Amino acid sequence: MPVSRGQYGQSVVVQAGPNSKLGFECFGVNREFFYAKDHERMLSGPYETGKTITALNLLNLLLGKYPNARALMVRETYTSLINSAVVTFEQKVLPVPPGDPRSPIRKFGESKPEWYDYPNGSRLVLGGMDNPDKFLSAEFDYIYENQAEGITQDGHEKLAGRVTGRAGNVPHPYIFGDCNPADPQHWIVNRPSLRVFYSRHEDNPTLYDQQTGQITEQGRLTLATLDALTGVRYKRGRLGLWVAAEGQVYEEYDPAVHLLNQFEIPSDWRRFRSIDFGYTNPFVCGWWALDNDDRMYLYREVYVTGQLVEDLATTINLLSEGESIQYTVTDHDAEDRATLERHGIPSIPANKSVKDGLQTVSERLRVQNDGKPRMYFLRDSLQFVDERLREKHKPTCTVEEFPVYVWSQTPSGQRKEEVLKENDHGQDMTRYAAMSLADYDPDGGVH
Repeated sequence: MPVSRGQYGQSVVVQAGPNSKLGFECFGVNREFFYAKDHERMLSGPYETGKTITALNLLNLLLGKYPNARALMVRETYTSLINSAVVTFEQKVLPVPPGDPRSPIRKFGESKPEWYDYPNGSRLVLGGMDNPDKFLSAEFDYIYENQAEGITQDGHEKLAGRVTGRAGNVPHPYIFGDCNPADPQHWIVNRPSLRVFYSRHEDNPTLYDQQTGQITEQGRLTLATLDALTGVRYKRGRLGLWVAAEGQVYEEYDPAVHLLNQFEIPSDWRRFRSIDFGYTNPFVCGWWALDNDDRMYLYREVYVTGQLVEDLATTINLLSEGESIQYTVTDHDAEDRATLERHGIPSIPANKSVKDGLQTVSERLRVQNDGKPRMYFLRDSLQFVDERLREKHKPTCTVEEFPVYVWSQTPSGQRKEEVLKENDHGQDMTRYAAMSLADYDPDGGVH
């Protein structure tokens, strides 16, 4: 297995995970990040540069090297952490997945992982910023922020305050993370105490041969996928630029305002569903609740390609068990609506006026005099991730569409008064939902 010279003056072994033939080695900017000593540092870059695998291997190395070290792995929500970085950590970083009798690392948690204990007394705690009270009272030697662009500046500062090193277990305690580029006003690129490292595709040994500098076959496939991105996703995901979305339809949308943590929906709130049909393009079903002040909440979502409505109807019924759904508003496809009807899901046709729908959604997104908008989206509403969409770096849920839902432009760059028909399937579903509240009378049906 590879041996790399560590920053502390001795050899350190980076063990191979079960899905790796050669073990882990990092190169270029990723390597600079790996061996840096800055108290706050972040590895930024476009998609597929090896940011997360580099950070996870660093975390594992530190816990294995320093007895009794305490570390925290954290993301915007606990659910998103255990469904992403934790899976990579167990399958591609640890030599043997926890739970295997051969593994020296023990995993704890009744139904979901909560922490790992290393044989040298070190511990890795898992957490989400949707429930920070579980760990913010503790002190850590290391904190790793996964997909840190989703963490607020206030959240980062609270985390940084818990990296004290008072126990004296490690020589250089620090907080580090990885992130994808976001808006240029984001705190990550505007925080003086944070050193940002900008990784490149050329730093990823699966994409470029590190001896010859030549692109690999996997590199050609990966970059072809990234080259197919458009707009702001191309600039951020392919070029690694921190840029704002140009011509974004809903300029009112602000994740800091419109994204809420999951909570139990009160039983007296109205509930309804909205569906945009699709097969090659995503099929999107959203479950909405309406509170007593006319505020909408997307609390559950299915966003998937390549599945028949026949099968999805069963999924919708299973996910809706025990709930009183007043109505389901859908796209106009008669065959798909008939399929839903056969499965006990009657529907009403959506009002598809784009102009009126855009205005209605904009008004709901706008913060009102009481300091609140009239439309919210709950984190972790997505029931499962479409891996085909994720591999293509396309939106996998409605909130991921907002930055890339833009106005069409003329060849000269002038804005047209029509929306670009890309990455709009969750947006259509949202528009149908908002318009249905103006058209549907719960006591008398459609107006």
